[in-house]
Amino acid sequence: MASFFLYVCITLFIVVCLFLILVVLIQKGRGGGLSSAFGGAGGNTAFGSKTGDVLTWVTSVVFGIFLLLAVGLNLLSDSINRRAAAPFATEQIITDEVLTEEVPAGGDTGQADSAPAAPAPAEEPAAAPQD
Repeated sequence: MASFFLYVCITLFIVVCLFLILVVLIQKGRGGGLSSAFGGAGGNTAFGSKTGDVLTWVTSVVFGIFLLLAVGLNLLSDSINRRAAAPFATEQIITDEVLTEEVPAGGDTGQADSAPAAPAPAEEPAAAPQD
């Protein structure tokens, strides 16, 4: 169920991102923006005289939704990843406990100190039998 909710939130997040891009591009900024490319100097009057105020408000609301979805997706994906990694973490703890041996006080491991083994002497080839 959580993975389904994650995919729904990701899809909604992408839609909100695209809508936010469009809303920002439609606004008339200091340089005229994309809205002036569609309507020339009267770009704001194509949507009404108060379009600048409405677009600013819409941008703020969509940006708030964008932030909430971003934080929510982060928390949701983190919890899903933790659940998926839990069996591996338990397995790693067990492996670490098995691999670490307790060394008795004094550092004696119970093994005799031995010099490294000398290399085995090279075998001489057997003499060929003579008739």
